[in-house]
Amino acid sequence: MKILVVGSGGREHALAWSLARAARVDEVIVAPGNAGTAAEPKVRNENVGAEDINGLLRLAQDENVDLTVIGPEAPLVAGIVDRFVDTGLRCFGPTAAGARLEGSKAYTKDFLDRYNIPTAAYENFSDIDAALAHVESCALPTVVKADGLAAGKGVILAHTREEAIAAINLVMGDKAFGDAGNVCVIEDFLKGEEASFMALVDGEHILPLATSQDHKARDEDDKGPNTGGMGAYSPAPVIDNAMAGKVMAEVMRPTIEGLQQDGEKYTGFLYAGLMIGADGVPRVLEFNCRMGDPETQPILFRLQSDLVDLIEAALDGRLNSVEAEWDPRPSLGVVLAAGGYPESYDKGNVITGLDADGPADLKIFHAGTKERDNNVVTSGGRVLCCVALGDDITDAQAKAYGLVDQISWDNMYCRRDIGYRAVARER
Repeated sequence: MKILVVGSGGREHALAWSLARAARVDEVIVAPGNAGTAAEPKVRNENVGAEDINGLLRLAQDENVDLTVIGPEAPLVAGIVDRFVDTGLRCFGPTAAGARLEGSKAYTKDFLDRYNIPTAAYENFSDIDAALAHVESCALPTVVKADGLAAGKGVILAHTREEAIAAINLVMGDKAFGDAGNVCVIEDFLKGEEASFMALVDGEHILPLATSQDHKARDEDDKGPNTGGMGAYSPAPVIDNAMAGKVMAEVMRPTIEGLQQDGEKYTGFLYAGLMIGADGVPRVLEFNCRMGDPETQPILFRLQSDLVDLIEAALDGRLNSVEAEWDPRPSLGVVLAAGGYPESYDKGNVITGLDADGPADLKIFHAGTKERDNNVVTSGGRVLCCVALGDDITDAQAKAYGLVDQISWDNMYCRRDIGYRAVARER
C-alpha cells in the first residue's frame, strides 16, 4: 500500500511516521515534507507544495497512491478533497464546504449559534468603522479574530480599548493577515482552561482521539504573542471521562448533526479547541478541519492502533466498528522555535544533536527543517518538537526537556514550562 501525506510540518512528520508503522504500508510519500520525513524508514519526500492541488493530483496519479491524507488546512479549504474524490482517488479530509468550519470564523460562530452549541457571545463585522464603534462599549478584555486562515496567529486578546482598536486596525485596516481580515469576529473573553478535543469523523460516527492541551502563547506563564503552538501534552487532565462525555454530547455530536442538516457529510479529522469554564461548560473557541500542531505529535506518539485502519474505517463509514488503543503513559512535546518567532526570524542555521532520540520513549519530530550540504538546517519559525513518554506528566516533561537540552542552533528558543498545569495537578 502506498500513501501520500500532504504538508511539511511537525504534524505531517508525525502522520507519516505513524502511517509508515503499519505492516501493510510499503511507502509513504510526503509532499513537500521536511528533513525529518526524508530520514524516516519507508518514507520519501516529493517536492510538490501543499497548496499545489494540480501538482499533488498528478503526483498521486503517477505514483498510483492508494490513500492521501491531508495535513494542513489551506488545501482543505481550497477544495483538494473535492478534486481528488472527483477523479476517483481516496483522500482523507473534509470537502471545501466542511472545511469552512476552519476557513471562516464568522461562518463557524453563526453555525454554533444556529445549533445552540456553547461558545462565547460575539458579533461579526465587515465594516471597520462598525467594529471600532463596537469596542468603544464592549466588555473587556475582548478577543479580536481575523475571519479567515491566519496560520494560528489571527487571534488577538485586547485588555484595553486602545489594544482592541489597534487589533481591529491591524486586522481590517493594515490587512496584516491579508484577505483573512476582510471580516473580523469580536467575541467575549472566556475564562477557564483550554483543551484540544480531536476526533475522526465518517459523516455520522465520531471516534475521539486522546485529549491534549496546547500552549499557544510564545512565552512562559502564557505571556507574549499568540503562535501556532509552543508545545502540548496528552492526555489533558481537565477533560476527564465525565467531561469527555459532555464534549461529545454538547459539542461534537451537535456539530456533526448540524452539518448533516446543512447537507454536509463531514469526513476527516475534526478538532474542537475548547475553553472549560468554572461552570463545567465546554465552550468552543475554534474548530479546525485537521489535526492540531503540535498536539498531533504527542497524541500519535501514544497511539497503539493502526492509523491506516482508523482512517479507512472513517472513509468507509464504519467508525462505529473500531476503537483506538492508547499507550497509558502520558506524552509531552516541546516546540523548539527560531528566535524572533512568530515575527521575523533567521533561517539556514545548522542544527546539532538530532541523533539524541534513540530510546523508544523519545522522538524528535521535524517541522521547519531542510537538508543543505549534508546538514539539517532551520527553514521555518517552529523548527522541531521534542516528544517524550513518561510514567506521569512530570516524568514526561523531564524527559522531553532532557532531549531539548541536547539540541542546539544559533538563537534557538523554547518555553521551559510546557505542561505546567498538569505538573501542578500531580504535585
